[in-house]
Amino acid sequence: KVKGSILGSSKTGSIVYIQPEATLQHARELNNLQYEEKQEVKRILKELTEYIRPARPLLIQYQELLSEIDVIAAKVTYAKKLNAVLPKITKSRELELKEAYHPLLYLTNKNSNKTTHPQDISLMPDNRIIVISGPNAGGKSITLKTVGLLQVMLQSGMLVPVHEYSRMCFFTKVLTDIGDNQSIENHLSTYSYRLKNMKHFLRKCDDKTLFLIDEFGTGSDPELGGALAETFLEVFYEKNSYGIITTHYANLKKMAQETEAISNANMLFDSKTLEPVYKLHLGEAGSSFTFEVAQKNGIPYSLINRSKKKVERGKIRFDKSIAKLQQERSKLSKTTSSLKEKEEKAAEEQRRLDEINAKVQQKLEGFQELYDSNQRMIYLGQKIDDLSEKFFNNNNKKALIGEFLKLVAIENSKRKKESKKKKEAKKKQEQKIKQEAEKKIQVIRVKKQEEKKKQVEEEKKAEEKKIVSFKVNDRVRLEDSRSVGTIDKIEKGKAIINYGMFTTEADLSKLELVQRAKK
Repeated sequence: KVKGSILGSSKTGSIVYIQPEATLQHARELNNLQYEEKQEVKRILKELTEYIRPARPLLIQYQELLSEIDVIAAKVTYAKKLNAVLPKITKSRELELKEAYHPLLYLTNKNSNKTTHPQDISLMPDNRIIVISGPNAGGKSITLKTVGLLQVMLQSGMLVPVHEYSRMCFFTKVLTDIGDNQSIENHLSTYSYRLKNMKHFLRKCDDKTLFLIDEFGTGSDPELGGALAETFLEVFYEKNSYGIITTHYANLKKMAQETEAISNANMLFDSKTLEPVYKLHLGEAGSSFTFEVAQKNGIPYSLINRSKKKVERGKIRFDKSIAKLQQERSKLSKTTSSLKEKEEKAAEEQRRLDEINAKVQQKLEGFQELYDSNQRMIYLGQKIDDLSEKFFNNNNKKALIGEFLKLVAIENSKRKKESKKKKEAKKKQEQKIKQEAEKKIQVIRVKKQEEKKKQVEEEKKAEEKKIVSFKVNDRVRLEDSRSVGTIDKIEKGKAIINYGMFTTEADLSKLELVQRAKK
């Protein structure tokens, strides 16, 4: 009965959806108009694109500039949240962090109104490696992560949450091994992953490396794993690397005590409350507080006593003596903290008094200027009074005018001298500003020229790299590596490189040609 085209029907078939014939013409018109609108939009966009195409290089530069400004603004905003500062950057190899906070922990605790404990840590040429020991959940890993994160932040151009008197340097490599990273996919156990990492560390580390290793040597037999870890530490020491490790192994604590430029440190622990203090103390090894931590976590006392009987008495006595030393250290730390607070209050009071003194001095200078001005006015008033008295007595207009003009000439000569001094001072200041501006412009020009040279060199290197096609028996090396090897085999964009003692596989894109194969 209704003329039109069927669009669909319901599941049961009782309802049919149709488009009436009367609306078909309008639907076609609507489709045509929509198509025409799309075409018009395309035309306008093409015209606009053609119009701004000549400015493409400039727009790219603007985009890069805005991106750079945006990154800098983000760094500034984050630095304000952290109350971050720029520490003293030194050319010598030293890392002295005072009141250093872990950025993420600081912000999390700040939002939940909790206290964040800052750490003081120092790495110097005569104290390159620190071995941190102490109880679990005492803050060893956080201290390790704090140092690593602050170093990477600084080298990324970010301000760091430390005391302004802190000193930091730049490292060419920051190597970290934190967490076990087991992998079923790559058939790696905890210890296998650790050994793979150590192999990389031993190959890469040098005197400009900072290494950070958490739970050093764990994952294997304590005695054998401890011995291997001690050997690794000796290699790091021989290569003059800087680093921090955390461990529970007694042999590593002993090595740190006996070796020059390696020192022990511990995380303080209150044995009475069985709570960590979250304070790092340099110079002494720390007890792991194994039984104390177990007791705190609800392990029955009878089982702890049975465990104590299974351990050598000497070991327990040694652990107890370390624990007592740490307890004494905790008391001394509280006393030091109290004295420090008093010292800070005294310094604050001194600063306040200095400010008041400066204000008083400023006011005195103002009063002095006012006094000098008033004295000058009194002097002029007295002169005019003397002239008027003379005129009253002798009624000599000519003498009065002469004296008055003389007085005005003297005052004007003083004014000229002052005006000349002011002009000279202003001119000097303008010249100084101009010289500084010229220096800055020159620095920018030199920087731009260097960047252009660098870009040209990189493009040349990239072109040279593209041209190189590797063959079997070519002598090559990996990027950023000094070791030279020979290509044994090439397949699917990868090469097997023979270094004599061992072979390795690498992408052809990561290789640099050293010498062509002899024909």
